Amino acid sequence: MPTPSTLGLFAAAALALLIVPGPSVLYIVTRSASQGRRAGLVSVLAIHTGSVVHVVAAATGLSAILLASATAFEAVKLVGAAYLIWIGLNRLLGRGARDEQRSATPVTMRRVFRDGVVVNVLNPKTALFFVAFLPQFVDPGRGPLTVQVLVLGLCFIALGLMSDSAYALVAGTIAPRLRRRSRARRGWGQRASGAVFVGLGVVAALAHRPEPA
Repeated sequence: MPTPSTLGLFAAAALALLIVPGPSVLYIVTRSASQGRRAGLVSVLAIHTGSVVHVVAAATGLSAILLASATAFEAVKLVGAAYLIWIGLNRLLGRGARDEQRSATPVTMRRVFRDGVVVNVLNPKTALFFVAFLPQFVDPGRGPLTVQVLVLGLCFIALGLMSDSAYALVAGTIAPRLRRRSRARRGWGQRASGAVFVGLGVVAALAHRPEPA
């Protein structure tokens, strides 16, 4: 098991990384701003369900294998990028809005959750964090490496749930007030969220695989 000092240092470093807005935060803020705080909090749970996948992959060595293979890395990167860009274009072109208008339940939390998991699972940068950053806090002399990675990963997820929930609550509180001030901007949320999804896809597509040591 990691020592208390190691856990404290890791928590401080992880929190510093978590509070800086990145693809996951952008996804959460977009969902919360356009669909309310409930959707924002569901997206937080989804993002960190994806984090669980990365923690388990890092603990079992799958992430290292993925990053060691240029073909596997490129495949995951491009699939994730294409999915995000597809979602974004649908929203920019208004298809998502028309689908929601035809549906008896305009926004399903299941879809919010599903998309959030995909955003994080198919984000190569998340895998890079768990492979390049987390192992620095693992000490072979403190017991099984798998257990240490799991403990550190769960610490990261717990901190992420708190920091990302704060983003979701703030965005969900402010956005309705902004929308009420200008009815002429009724479609801004749809277009903004579409642009964010396309941006996330571009970021994923441009991610570089680190050179093997």
